[in-house]
Amino acid sequence: MADHHFIQSMSRKTNCLDNAPVESFFHLLKTELLNGRPLTRNIEEFKRLVNGYINFFNKIRIFFKTDGLSSVEYRNEQLAA
Repeated sequence: MADHHFIQSMSRKTNCLDNAPVESFFHLLKTELLNGRPLTRNIEEFKRLVNGYINFFNKIRIFFKTDGLSSVEYRNEQLAA
């Protein structure tokens, strides 16, 4: 990983909660966006797909834990309170 200028993130021993939100997001990305989809032809197409999913995830996708609001709607509601 260091050869490609990545820094590995490691949780403290026996503490898996540090990465739980990110792991959850990547699980949803893989199951909702990539399952059943043919492989992308190039990195630019993949970036476009992922950026579109992130936009959908933040602005359109509703969550039960936020009373049926998208992430952006919920955050704006909380900031207005």
